[in-house]
Amino acid sequence: MTFVVRPATSDDLPALLELMTELDRFYGDTDIAPDDERAAGISAALFGESTLSRALVAIDGDELAALAAYSLLWPAAGVTSSLYLKELYVRERWRRQGLGSLMMTELRRVAEDLGCRRLEWTTDEDNEPAQAFYAALGNAANSGKVVYRVALDHNAH
Repeated sequence: MTFVVRPATSDDLPALLELMTELDRFYGDTDIAPDDERAAGISAALFGESTLSRALVAIDGDELAALAAYSLLWPAAGVTSSLYLKELYVRERWRRQGLGSLMMTELRRVAEDLGCRRLEWTTDEDNEPAQAFYAALGNAANSGKVVYRVALDHNAH
């Protein structure tokens, strides 16, 4: 298979919506918002006036096979930036074909092109396949950080 990896565009919105629904189900989410609401959120995050994130997609023919969603963080080492990979997801049909490695290589290239000093990401403690994948790429886990998370209720206002 020949994959094309490129930045996501607004034309990818229907395929991104489908992939993100699959991703949410992969993580066990059963309370999935309606498609129009989800599409608006994806569009605002990736293609709006003040984008929150960027994404690379991998295309096989005319099908979206994988997504790498990332943001730039500042400051990183000194006054430089860091590319933070929020989500790498390869759809089940395309797993174990080298696509994850291809996406990580392309993310590294993007980070270097943007002058980032670091490429960083996390994975869930119980996601052993992801940890094995990253280890197979030669990446060791960094135990130097503790992650905190606060859920915000936007309906409380």
